[in-house]
Amino acid sequence: MDVEDLIDAYTVAERLGLSHRNSVATYMNRYPDFPKPVVDTGPTRCRLWSRVDIDRWRKAR
Repeated sequence: MDVEDLIDAYTVAERLGLSHRNSVATYMNRYPDFPKPVVDTGPTRCRLWSRVDIDRWRKAR
């Protein structure tokens, strides 16, 4: 995976049209099919998602 394809919660929120990055955590809990982070360093630390996974999920909805 190319490092350029990793995106943070802020960018995930932006791509999904959410107003705040904290909404990404809500989506993770609400939608069982929401993409899991590729990098997860802990609950209060950095999470990174695959841009491709997020875009694929968005298009499927």
